[in-house]
Amino acid sequence: MTAPRPARPGPAAPTRAEALAEALAARIVAAQLPPGLRLDEQALATEFGISRTPVREALRLLATTGLVELRPRRGAVVAAPAAEQLRATFEVLAELEALCARWAALRMTPAERRALDRLHRDMAALVRAGDRPGYGQANRALHGLVYAGAHNDHLAEVALGTHRRLAPFRRAQFAAPQRLSLSHAEHGLVVDALLRGAAAGAEETMRRHILSSGHSWASLAEDVAAPRLRSPAA
Repeated sequence: MTAPRPARPGPAAPTRAEALAEALAARIVAAQLPPGLRLDEQALATEFGISRTPVREALRLLATTGLVELRPRRGAVVAAPAAEQLRATFEVLAELEALCARWAALRMTPAERRALDRLHRDMAALVRAGDRPGYGQANRALHGLVYAGAHNDHLAEVALGTHRRLAPFRRAQFAAPQRLSLSHAEHGLVVDALLRGAAAGAEETMRRHILSSGHSWASLAEDVAAPRLRSPAA
C-alpha cells in the first residue's frame, strides 16, 4: 500500500506571534502608533494575554517589513514603513504567485479546481457581510490552494516564505474601503482562468492581483511616512 503523500505547504492559520504582528501593523499604518514610539514587550504581553516570547517573535516579524526598528538598548521602536522596501517585496511575491498560478492552471486536479471554485463562491458572502477576519482567513486558504495546485513543493515553500513576510499587512489591508470587494473581484479573474486551464491568463491576473495590493500598500507607507518628512513650519 502506498504511503500518503505529505500535504503541500500553504498559508496556515496565523500563530499568536503572526496575529499580534498583524494587529500592530494595523495600528501603525492607521497612525495609532506614531514613528519613534517604543514598543514595550511586557505591556504588549499583558494587553494581548500572551507571554513575551511570541511578542518578541512578532516584533522580529515587523522588523523584516520595515514597520519596526530593533535598536540597541531601546528595543523595538515604531518606524515609518519603507515604501520602496515594501514595493520590492510585493514585486517578488507577485512573480512567485504568478508562477504558482501558471502551473496550477496546468496541473490542478478536477477535485482541486472544484475546491477552489467552491471557496471563492463562499467568499462572496463574507464580502457582503463585511467579515474582514473571515475573509482574511479564507484569502489565506485560497492562495494556499493555488500553491498546492502548482504541484511544485519547492516553489510553494519559497512563495509561502515571502507571503509570511508580508503577513503583518493583511489585516490592515482589508480594513481599507472597498478592499474586500476589489480583492474578491480580482480573485474571480484568477479563479476563472484556473478553472479553464488558461495558464497565461492565470499568471497575468494573479500578478496584477498581488501588485494591486502592493501599490495600495506603497501609497499607505508614503502617507504614514509623510509627517516625518514635513518641517515644523509646514
